[in-house]
Amino acid sequence: MNSLHHKTKNISPALTYVLRGAYYFFLFFGTLALGYAAFVFADSNVYQAFESNKFAQAAPISESHILVEGEVIGELQVPRLGLEVIVVQGDSPASLRRAVGHLANSAMPGERGNVALAGHRDTFFRPLRDIQPGDEIRFKARERSFDYRVESVEVVGPTDVQVLKSSAAHELTLLTCFPFYFVGPAPKRFIVRAREVEGMLQKQVGRENEFNGPGATQSRFIGTSRLASLNKYHPAPPGSPGTLPLASKSSDVCSSEQTCPFDASTMRYLEDQYDL
Repeated sequence: MNSLHHKTKNISPALTYVLRGAYYFFLFFGTLALGYAAFVFADSNVYQAFESNKFAQAAPISESHILVEGEVIGELQVPRLGLEVIVVQGDSPASLRRAVGHLANSAMPGERGNVALAGHRDTFFRPLRDIQPGDEIRFKARERSFDYRVESVEVVGPTDVQVLKSSAAHELTLLTCFPFYFVGPAPKRFIVRAREVEGMLQKQVGRENEFNGPGATQSRFIGTSRLASLNKYHPAPPGSPGTLPLASKSSDVCSSEQTCPFDASTMRYLEDQYDL
């Protein structure tokens, strides 16, 4: 005990000052980090609770509506995993902090193509670590629900853009970063591919045929970058005023003679620049 006390007394005043400063420095920033984490957790949970209640009481949209960043478009459910989360339009950091984001250049539920949803691996999409082929996924929109079944689960590199490739089928892709418990920007991407259940798809096609033209009963939400391709694949019924209006900026839409590709901002989910 005496030798320890003797060694402590031999520490110079300058070193004591540095150690004390380091102690308060790490204490301050540690408290700050914990406070921020608590704020993010509370903010996302309050937002989810409020928007879930609001969405449950929302009436169906009666006419086509152009989506804006952060607007609620539905609720994603994976019953076996107990996953229920609000889905918003867009991929901004603010949107992904509070909800799962729908990639703007991907199909909307009910459209032919690939519906792409992204979420953080350490919050809303953490349960996906236990998902398996055959699991059911439901996307609840205001008009109706869309049921999917998981076909594959894979881990790919951050630049593998083929996972977002569109097709003529009704598909759903969930993506987040991998490994789930990796500290820092994760090096891989975790991809869940699902296809709309056949029975529900047949009912949807039947409803579409009741109206003039395919896609009539799809979601009323329209992403700005999808307007031109919708004009091509979902023409206006006879006697209607015309096709859907195009956005004013040519960079926001694709030519009416081609499908809309994923732009650079969408691809950031598959690059190391952005960590989910």
